Amino acid sequence: MERGLVACTGIDGLMQTLNVSHIPLDWRLLIDSSKLSLKAVLLHNGKTLPSIPVGHSVHNKESHENMKILMEAINYDKFKWQICGDLKVIALLLGIQQGFTKYCCYICEWDNRVLSLHYSTKDWPARKSLEPGIMNVENQPLVGLSEILFPSIHLKVGLTKKFCKGHEPRRSCLYLLTRKVPQTK
Repeated sequence: MERGLVACTGIDGLMQTLNVSHIPLDWRLLIDSSKLSLKAVLLHNGKTLPSIPVGHSVHNKESHENMKILMEAINYDKFKWQICGDLKVIALLLGIQQGFTKYCCYICEWDNRVLSLHYSTKDWPARKSLEPGIMNVENQPLVGLSEILFPSIHLKVGLTKKFCKGHEPRRSCLYLLTRKVPQTK
C-alpha cells in the first residue's frame, strides 16, 4: 500500500503464484476510474485466462498524479502492456487537460470550438507530439500513443449519438425507426 493505493509491485511473482505464463504482449492493462476510485486489471488477450486485479484505490480521485502513482507502483515501464480504458483515463495518461478543452482529441488536432467546420472538415491533422503547454497538453505523458488501444464502445456510442443528432427528426429513417421500436424505461 502506497499513498492510498493498494497495488501489486511484483507482477512476475504474482503470475508464478497463479501458474500463469506472463508474456507482456499477451496481456493488456485496463484502467478504470471514477470520482472516488481507481482500478487496474490485467486482461488476457485470448480471453482464456481470468482477469487479474493489480491495483485499486478507494481514496484516490481521477487525476494525472494518481495515474502516475499507479503506473509506478505496478512497474509499467518494465512491462509496457497495451492500455485500454475510457476516453477520460486515456486523456489523463497522455497528460491532456480535463474539462471543456479546445483540443480534446488525443489522436488529432480537432478544434471543437470551430462550429463552422464540424460537419464540413473530414480530415483533421494527426497530433505530432504531446508537449506540455501546446494543444491542451497539461502534463508529461505517462505512456506513448502506440501503447493505447482505442476504446471502441465509447467511440461507437459517441458516433451513433452524433449521427442521430445530425438528422432532421421528422424526415429521416430514424424517425420511422423510433416509431416502430417501443421505448423501454
